[in-house]
Amino acid sequence: MNRALKGILIFLGIILFLFGGFYLFLHIAFEGIFTGPTYYKKDLIENYEARTAEIFDVKNYYKSILPDGASVSIEFDNDKELGIFHVKADSIYQSNWNLKIKSPKVDSLLNELNWTTEELRILKEKLDKANCISIAGKDPIVIGWQRSGMGMFSYNIFDSNLEKDKIEDYNDGCTYFFYKDNIVLEYGGGAIGPQCFPDFYRNEGEE
Repeated sequence: MNRALKGILIFLGIILFLFGGFYLFLHIAFEGIFTGPTYYKKDLIENYEARTAEIFDVKNYYKSILPDGASVSIEFDNDKELGIFHVKADSIYQSNWNLKIKSPKVDSLLNELNWTTEELRILKEKLDKANCISIAGKDPIVIGWQRSGMGMFSYNIFDSNLEKDKIEDYNDGCTYFFYKDNIVLEYGGGAIGPQCFPDFYRNEGEE
């Protein structure tokens, strides 16, 4: 093997090693948000069609326990941890990330909402049955399906079917896609990464 070819192979090996190491670093340091699965609008639709009853069940339950004048945004990481638990009660807004469900802080937030730990457990159970991870809002109620990177795929469920002017507001193809009746699909981009549905970029490239 001549010296030039050997040098090129060594250089390529170093590049591959550094790339692989950086990829592994991102996966560990950011808990897989940059290396996790990629979803598309069709996946969001498929979950809705397969679990329509369960999605509406969690919506109705959440609405039944949400106090008047309060707002909540809650995302479950698993049975023991909350990725997000933002609460507004008595005009005081609190942003909370990465909380243990069994903790004084969560107990305090539940108390402000007049929620019990059993109601929180039931909410998680109903989200699991809907194959979803988060819920927030009032009208629309926004139910988060899955994260892709730092973004979130969600269902916006309105109290009534959307009129034409409202459909135009919620059908830009990037963040929102009007699906049918009172259902709008949403992709909320994170601080880093795509800000639109992956389908939006694919369609742009085809034009």
